[in-house]
Amino acid sequence: MIDAKRLSPEQLDALKEVANIGSGHAATSLSQLMNKKVMVRVPKILTGPLEDVILKIADPNDVVVSVLLYFLGDLTGRTLLIYPFEDAQEITSLLMPTVQDNSAEVQESLLKEVSNILSCSYMNALGELLGLLILPSVPGMIVDMVGAVLSSVVIEFGGEKDYIFCVETEFDFGGTEKPLSTFFLLLPDTASLELILKKLDLAK
Repeated sequence: MIDAKRLSPEQLDALKEVANIGSGHAATSLSQLMNKKVMVRVPKILTGPLEDVILKIADPNDVVVSVLLYFLGDLTGRTLLIYPFEDAQEITSLLMPTVQDNSAEVQESLLKEVSNILSCSYMNALGELLGLLILPSVPGMIVDMVGAVLSSVVIEFGGEKDYIFCVETEFDFGGTEKPLSTFFLLLPDTASLELILKKLDLAK
């Protein structure tokens, strides 16, 4: 049985490589959506218990936009995509600068769609690398302070003292736009984590 808390440096390096590939796919998807060049800065990976990782991302009182997806197929588990609130607003303004209807409902729908595309970019990169089929669910969104999001997500994720992987990525659009931050959290089920590492020929 693999203990995620005791992954070797080689195993973590392999997961970082998956993060690099996924971030590149996500940048390509954003570039196609916005019809402009999008560069991705070298992603960082955080690991640890769910609560610890989320609280490293932001202060408990910071407002964030979070989108939860379940995935099925050869791998099963959950993903959570988190944006700082200002970055989420910037994404919507970049994607629909000429749209008159910028109501909360339209922005929420747009962010769900973008999040679905970005999450699928990461998961497709993982699936392609490992030769596995991964199918995402319909996204669900929470906009609230980090502490409230954490409480909601803990209920969704279950009470198994979850150990997660978080990919911190910055997308750079060039020009005057500031880089936008996203945090992609991956929580594979235990059997799926073992399968991922075995496919990478790194399972002990």
